This record gives sequence, C-alpha cells and structure tokens, in this order.
Amino acid sequence: MSIVSFIAKHVSISEKQIIKTTSLLDDGATIPFIARYRKEMTGDLDEVVIGEIVKYKTAFEVLEKRKESVLVVIKEQGVLTTELEKRIRSAQTLTAVEDLYLPYKKKRKTKATVAKEQGLEPLAKIIMQQREEEVFFVASQYLNDTILNEDMALQGARDIIAEWINEDEKIRTRLRRLYQRKATITSTVIKTKKEEEDSQKYQQYFDWEEPLHKCPSHRLLAILRAEKEKVVRVKITVPENDALDIIDDIMIKTNIAPCTDHIFLAISDAYKRLLAPAMATEALNQSKEKADDNAIKVFAQNLQQLLLASPLGQKRILALDPGFKSGCKVVCLDKQGDLLHNENIYPHPPQRETTVAIKKIRSLVNAYKIEVVAIGNGTAARETEAFIKKIPFESPIQVFMVNESGASIYSASKIARAEFPNYDITVRGAVSIGRRLADPLAELVKIDAKSIGVGQYQHDVDQTKLKHELDTVVMSCVNSVGINVNTASVPLLSYVSGIGEKLAENIVAYRSEHGALESRDELKKVPRLGGKAFEQAAAFLRITSPKNPLDNSAVHPERYKLVSKMAKDVGVPVSELIGNKEVIKNIIIQQYVTDEVGIPTLTDIVKELEKPGVDPRKKAKIFQFDPNVKTIADIKTGMKLPGIVNNITNFGCFVDIGIKESGLIHISKLANEFISDVNTIVKLNQHLKVTVIEVDISRKRIQLSLID
Repeated sequence: MSIVSFIAKHVSISEKQIIKTTSLLDDGATIPFIARYRKEMTGDLDEVVIGEIVKYKTAFEVLEKRKESVLVVIKEQGVLTTELEKRIRSAQTLTAVEDLYLPYKKKRKTKATVAKEQGLEPLAKIIMQQREEEVFFVASQYLNDTILNEDMALQGARDIIAEWINEDEKIRTRLRRLYQRKATITSTVIKTKKEEEDSQKYQQYFDWEEPLHKCPSHRLLAILRAEKEKVVRVKITVPENDALDIIDDIMIKTNIAPCTDHIFLAISDAYKRLLAPAMATEALNQSKEKADDNAIKVFAQNLQQLLLASPLGQKRILALDPGFKSGCKVVCLDKQGDLLHNENIYPHPPQRETTVAIKKIRSLVNAYKIEVVAIGNGTAARETEAFIKKIPFESPIQVFMVNESGASIYSASKIARAEFPNYDITVRGAVSIGRRLADPLAELVKIDAKSIGVGQYQHDVDQTKLKHELDTVVMSCVNSVGINVNTASVPLLSYVSGIGEKLAENIVAYRSEHGALESRDELKKVPRLGGKAFEQAAAFLRITSPKNPLDNSAVHPERYKLVSKMAKDVGVPVSELIGNKEVIKNIIIQQYVTDEVGIPTLTDIVKELEKPGVDPRKKAKIFQFDPNVKTIADIKTGMKLPGIVNNITNFGCFVDIGIKESGLIHISKLANEFISDVNTIVKLNQHLKVTVIEVDISRKRIQLSLID
C-alpha cells in the first residue's frame, strides 16, 4: 500500500494532486503557502483539502512506523512467516495491525501462560481439533505435582483456548462490527454522589441509556466527564447472546460433545473475561475519538470566527477593565497600541468617587486625544458603560464593549511580562482589552486558544489533536489577513507561514537593532532566515509605505517580474498600475500563462493589483445592550433583547445579552425548519434580536429563541 493510494481512499481528489501536494509538504511548504501560491501544482486545492491530505499523510506514516516495529518484534521471536508479513504490510488500519500482532505480543502472566508453563498446550490443541471422545482420559495423562486431577488439567486447557479465542482476528473483527451496530451506553449514579450539590449538573445522566452510535458528541463528553468526576459509572454492552453466537459460529466445527462442551465453556469465559471488556473499551474509545473530532471542529470554527472578528483599526483608545471594590483600571493607548498612561478610578460602590472619576476620564480623553473607549465585559461592565456614556465629552466618543475572555490568562503570561515588565497584571489586562478592540487577531494569538472560551468540552478532548487543529486555524487566519512585519509581535509573527517562534524573535531583534524593514528583500538579512523561509513567508508579510508598492500586497516576490511585464505592456509603471482598475482591465491574463503560472495564479495577481493589501475582515460596529437589563432578575419571559453570539456548540448557541449569564438558543429555536448545523444560521459575534422564552433564576439559566 502506497501513501498515494492510502490518501486517495479518504480524500476524493486525483492521484496527481496527492503526489504534487505531498511533494510540496515534504519540501517544507506550509498549508497557507501551498493553497495560495502553488495552485497550478495542486489543481487549485484549498486549505481544507490540503489539511485533509496532511492529516492522512500523518496517519499513513504512523501506520507504517507501527508496522515496521511489529515486524521487528515478531521476527526477533523467529515466528515471522512470509504470509504473516504480507498480511501485516497490507493492513490498512492500526487496529488491523494490532489484531495480527496480538498473539505475538509479550504478555504479563495470565491464566493461559501459567497453563502453558504447566505443559497443557497439547491438551488444548487436542480439544480444539474437536475429534477426541475420551477427553477426560486424555486429560489424565497431564497430571503432575501441580496438576492434581483431570478437572485442573481441563481448566488449564480451557484457559489456553480462551486466550486463543481472544486473539483470533476473525472473531475480533466480527465482534467489532457487532459493537458498532448494537452497543449501548449506560450511566448510573454512584449512590454517595446522588445528593451532592456539585453532582446535580449531571442529574440527566444518573440513569441514562441509549445506543452508543446515536449518542451525540456533546452528550458523550458530558457523560465521560461525569464518570471522570466519579459521579456516575459507565458501561458499554451488546446483547450477550449475539456475541456468543458469533464466536460459536467461528469456533465450533463438530458436535462431538466432550470437546465442544469444553470449547463452549472457554468461549463464555473468553467473552466475559477478555473480549467484552476489550471490545467495550475499544468501542468507547472510538466513539470518544469521534466526539473529540466533533468538539475540536466546533472549537476550530468558533476560533476562526473570533480571530477574524471585525477590527476597529488604528485608533487612540482608552480601555477600562471594570470592577467595583477594586475600581476600574484605566489605560490610554496610542494608534499602535503602545501604553501611554494608566491609573485607577472608583466610580462605583463602595467608594462612589463619581465626580473625581469623571474629571479624570475627561482629562485623559483630552490629553491623549482619545477617539474610542473600550470596556471589558466582565464584572461591573454595564455599570461602567452607563457611567462613561453620561460623561459630557467635548467631541463624540465611540464606546465599545469588548469580550475580555482570556485577558486574565494573557496578563499573567510570559508574553505579557516580556511586553510590560514594569507593570502589574491589572495594567496588562486593560491593555489587552484595548488592543483586542483595535485588532482581535493580533492580540488573541498571544493567548492559549483553549482559554479564549469558545470551545465545547475543550479540556476533555485529545489535547495533542486539539492543539494541532487550533494552531492550524490560527496560522490560516494570520496568513489570510497578512501581517505588518514592522509592528507585529513575536507571537503574531510566529504563526506566519515558514517563520516559527525562533525566526519571529530574530525578526523583532533585527527591527530593534536596524529599525523598520524597508523592503521584503531585507528579510533575507535577518539571521537564520534562509531562502526556504523567505519563499514561505515573504508574501504574507507587509511593508507599509515601501519603495516597491508590491511589498504591501499579497503578490509573491517570485512574481514581481511578471507584474512589471504586465505594467510595461499596458504602458504604466507598477506604482500606477496598482489600484488603477481602468488600466488593470486592459491586462489580458491569457498572454502570461506559462508552465509554472496558470490562470488561477494570474487571476489572484490581478485581484490583488485592484485592491492591494486589503484586510478581508469587516470593520467593527458599535453594539448597544438593553439599558434596562443589568442582572438576570431583570429578565422576563417574552422580552425581546439585543444580543451577541459568544459561543457556538452542536446543540445551539450562547448569546451575551449584557449580563453575567449568557442565554442559550437551542438548535430547535434557531429557525422554523430543521437545522443540522448551527453555523448555517448564526456566526460568532453576530448581532441578534432574541426572544426570552424561559428564565430559571435558581439555576441561572436563560432560554432564548430566534423564532417569533
């Protein structure tokens, strides 16, 4: 089995596309680079398909490595046959490899190994032949100092047979199918936990049962979390008779009673003691893996939407991290997000220094020519928003509420300490809130994605797989937007195609020593940034006000000569070609097709020339919560409220309506028709008008609807 045929089984594209893409990947190319700048080679594959190729390429490499490891072990035992090697090498899943390896796997001491040490394997083989009518007499020939009677001998033989049954590849394959079709998941409450307050959130699963293959990902992860917290016990079962019938059908060859009776006993023992626990664990692990993939997909979609949220752009911002007793931390930022000033105000109880706070804010707004106020949406947010809006500023000031989820994680991080070594976490947190408004992507990349708060059971899923997927999403977002190489932070630069953390640090160090880079070509002077890294990264890095205007576009440096020829052919310099739609429309792209450059790349170049370096994100809009709603006690059934989608799950979406508790719109309340994917109706940060359909103050739950 080749890597191409393996990938082709899972991804519906041509073998030529797979060969070209895997070749690029092996050569160190990144997904964003391949998708954007190697369209002719791949047949115009997008990032999603290339990501699938990466996924199955990795799976193939893991599978092949495991095969080689297994073959070495079996060969060392001197039992590797040509047929067995052929079967292992042709296996297409890790499960198939492990089934073939199981009989040769080094075992700890088992009932079967003890019986073999006692010399009972020949007796087990005689019984398995199912021809001997005098089994009891044959067993008497195996008595010794440890095997004291025939029953002990027969029991030992059955232990060996049970292990053979457990290791039978055909039996395991058929049982696996049975578990896939008929497995049931059951959860029952542990009696001592039933009345505990912390356990009540799992009350639904105190006595729960459903087919495992129908259990949705969010419910399975919830049940497993309840089990992990020792609130419930979980079992995976199938109809026992169905399982035993499968094994009987494979193992029983004759009707000679003495042998078959012992084999029936061995079958029952093998299933209950060995196969059922193993198959149940495997079935649950497979379902958990699917649930993980589903939850990770939801998290990745949410993260992508959050990272690509509307930026306000370069503005002079006054940011507040609100609070009551501890006051509100105030910071003033310049257009580049640099900290100019910080202090505290105390406009709320218990101090109520409202007049003093108003004077301070007005003074800061005037002194630093503030254009925008950003308020974190945590404790005292609504009160702080109302306070700011009452201040009579000399000129209109826009006020934005900013989602501060994860700001506290950033403020205590190594990155924050490096950025602001002389300031405490309150200052860092407020700065993060302000910067988040200006450019969510640039600020959020500094925070561990799991801490941003847009996931579903993110702490319960495979953490390695989660990190890989989220890193892929962040890289995709960063490169789709493009980065100003002279202002980007190390964390932001590290996600640029071909860069990584070390080169990002080198770029920032080079900037510090030599000043702002004046061209993309100057990147080659950055220590350790070689030709391959330049090829992968250059087009995603922007130089503002450059000598060559293409340096502030998504046109790759390898195509600069081509653009110069286009400009010459239409009779203008490159600087006059960019943004000049009237001239650009005279470019006949078919004239520039070569073996390397085709219509897809030429089309991209022309689009970029029309609008060079345009940020694909929409601009930020001001949002106004209902001023009469401050706490859950203010919410009544039937109310229509403005809200912002702040999390999306498989079962619905959560909406910020301006109070501490978010409301839930269940998937059934999103539209008057059946909805299978919440993302087809709503997006993260989308502004909605929702109807309150239920309020449970004691449980702090709010049910909302989009259906009138």
